[in-house]
Amino acid sequence: MKINGDERRWLAGYLTFLVVFTSLPYFIGFSNAASEWRFSGFTFGVEDGNSYIAKMLAGQAGDWLFRSPFTAFSQRGVLTFLPYLLLGKLAYPPGLHEQLVALFHLFRISSVCLYSLASYQFLIAFVQDVRFRRLGIVLLTLGGGLGWLLVLAGRTNWLGSLPLDFYSPESFGFLSLFGLPHLAAARALLLWGLLVYLVPETLPQGFRQSWKRGGITGLLWLVMGLFQPLTVVIGWVVLGAHLALGAAWRLFRKQNDPLKRTGWKEHFIAALYAGLVSSPIVAYTMVAYTTDPYLKVWSSQNLILSPHPLHYLVAYGLILPFAILGVKRLIQKNQDWGVFFAGWLILLPFLAYFPFNLQRRLPEGIWTAWVVTAMAWLASQSKPKASRWSYIFTLLLPSSIIFYFGSLFRILTPGAPVYVPVQEAQIFESIQSTVPRDSVFLASFETGNQLPAWAPVHVLIGHGPESANLKEIQPLVENFYHAGESDRTRLELIHRFNVRYVFWGPSEWSLGNWDPSKADYLRLVNRQGDYLYYEVHE
Repeated sequence: MKINGDERRWLAGYLTFLVVFTSLPYFIGFSNAASEWRFSGFTFGVEDGNSYIAKMLAGQAGDWLFRSPFTAFSQRGVLTFLPYLLLGKLAYPPGLHEQLVALFHLFRISSVCLYSLASYQFLIAFVQDVRFRRLGIVLLTLGGGLGWLLVLAGRTNWLGSLPLDFYSPESFGFLSLFGLPHLAAARALLLWGLLVYLVPETLPQGFRQSWKRGGITGLLWLVMGLFQPLTVVIGWVVLGAHLALGAAWRLFRKQNDPLKRTGWKEHFIAALYAGLVSSPIVAYTMVAYTTDPYLKVWSSQNLILSPHPLHYLVAYGLILPFAILGVKRLIQKNQDWGVFFAGWLILLPFLAYFPFNLQRRLPEGIWTAWVVTAMAWLASQSKPKASRWSYIFTLLLPSSIIFYFGSLFRILTPGAPVYVPVQEAQIFESIQSTVPRDSVFLASFETGNQLPAWAPVHVLIGHGPESANLKEIQPLVENFYHAGESDRTRLELIHRFNVRYVFWGPSEWSLGNWDPSKADYLRLVNRQGDYLYYEVHE
């Protein structure tokens, strides 16, 4: 696993480029915020981005267990999103929101480095030629599929979905590095665990026994579960596929004593220990999500489904033949390695369409298998042939480039939701410093998504999955701001959810022409330009 000085310097240079490249839009966002705007800290996925800052803010306020601020339903609290809660404890007012955003991006930069190092070590183990390790790490960090062709053809909603390249962080790598650091960190730990399991030489001599390797993999995945518990289960499934396909392969080849002679038993022991050591976080999460009423509602609303199968063909079709040739090459070189990657790739359709509400998450990390096997084949070819074929992989870069420059364009022109009006930010900060923690605000969905990222309060609606019973409650909130709604109905909603404050701003105006200043059960607390909030009193 050692690399020479030139390769280390190249890798250090590439990591530097990657950090600067993925951070530049955010620096521009902060510097481009004019006197009328404040930067949210995100160039895409702002709704989820605000939820991460809200989790960090809850940690800053003293929480150790996650309780969503995007609902007024009671919650027990659950040990999840712990990295965000811990990061929040490093911030201290004033300037709390900016500190939290800066901490988020420090986490993102750290995850960029972790994921890139883990990916490169994976390439070192299976790809001998340095040229194709370098090409491989570029593809693993910046690569995508052929979805850009659909975008250029104006088919952005082909078969009812965007191309996977533009919205699925689990299908490739770039989106996680650009804005989803917990997923990037989880994948790094997944890859390190798989590498320890499959290649004993990655460890010192005294740690290469099966049970020790399994224990180390399990410890890595136990930590991984704090970033993304589902990824632990995915790791188990990958190991299971390796064991099953390995046993079938050996029996098919009619090897004598197939489960012992070729190392299958050692892999089984390592997988068993890996599963046992990493199981507590999975068991805890399963119990929490099946017994906590709020988490059950959240889980039922959190639908992350796979698109039409042809989208996966567009995503992986170009690299598919090279990966198949790479698996064949790896089997010739090391039977266990080839069978491992074959099993992982065969899992794709079963994972992507498993009857589960998070099915699109299940092929997490499989991009690594596609790229590593393709690079292994290229590395086995003659230099002229490999060089000719390598150029075709440049076709896997345009999707990320299009996405990146699209983010830059959104940054260059201040506007919601990437930016927040200064007056709105000021009233949010006033709420953060004066309103009792965990107070319930009634506001529009748009305001409800932003407010918990600035102040440790709860809202009725504001996040798709986390706002419990969103389909039922959102119309009630919208009707609340209609002039034709009765005060009796408004008070029923206020009492039902123990609402203490009512927000009033441009987003709420758009819902109706009701005038809250005429409601005798509301008292104006603060106003910043067009943004106001009232306290409920009777």
